This record gives sequence, structure tokens and C-alpha cells, in this order.
Amino acid sequence: MATKITAKKPLVGNRRSHAMNATKHSQRTNEQTITINGHKIITTVREARSCRKAPRVRKCDIKEQKAA
Repeated sequence: MATKITAKKPLVGNRRSHAMNATKHSQRTNEQTITINGHKIITTVREARSCRKAPRVRKCDIKEQKAA
């Protein structure tokens, strides 16, 4: 079973017609199941992308370290 670790909630508001009728409307987050170190977690795509990019070192950082 996947564990949900995201804290994001749906964006909730009203849809307004030309006659100004209010109808409840929500935009849900884009949640996906990903596997990290053998554990399945449910997180938003934006957070998953950050997790994938975090351990990487950019090439420009390596060049700066060699120059110093």
C-alpha cells in the first residue's frame, strides 16, 4: 500500500455563470505513485520532480568547485 506524503490540498472556488450563479468547483492536485528506495509513496508530480532532481549536482557547480 502506498503512503501519502503530500500536504497539498485541492484548490476550491466558485464557477460564475453570466447570471452570477455560484457553483462549487475544485481543482485537484496531480498526484502520482512513485517508488523511492523500494517504498511506494503518493505525492504530487511537482514534489516528485524535486525529489528526482535533488541528489543531482549541476555541471556548473562542479566547475566552480574545481576552480576554487
